[in-house]
Amino acid sequence: CHTSGMLTPNGKEYAQKIPREELTHVILKLLQAWKEPLSHFNQHIEHHQELPDDSLSKAKQISNMVHELKTGVEKVTEKMQSMGIISNSLNGMASSEGTSLSISNEANMMSDSDFIHCFRRDSNKVQSYLKILKCRIMPENSC
Repeated sequence: CHTSGMLTPNGKEYAQKIPREELTHVILKLLQAWKEPLSHFNQHIEHHQELPDDSLSKAKQISNMVHELKTGVEKVTEKMQSMGIISNSLNGMASSEGTSLSISNEANMMSDSDFIHCFRRDSNKVQSYLKILKCRIMPENSC
């Protein structure tokens, strides 16, 4: 996976111990790291005439959802910063770091099944980290 070299919390217990700023940063880095590979994947599957139109549509929908999720996390981060829940140390970090990964060649060389496996793995991480972050920020949700 092209994100394997990224330092991410290994396991729920470790993710719960790292500071909110760092966890938020990891989430943003993972989401940013998938922007370009998903775009390449969409271009790649558009050339497969045997794929049904709904498969192409779903691939584009996934790319759009990742972009929207990243935008949403950025907005939540800004709100948390304005409320003093986290520091302002995250400004601009995700965009610059996410693009510095050498993702183009590695992501392009993966088979479709490997690509989907890696995407699912990272999606599960993001989902877990977001749940942990939510519980740490709003403990009244009975997490």
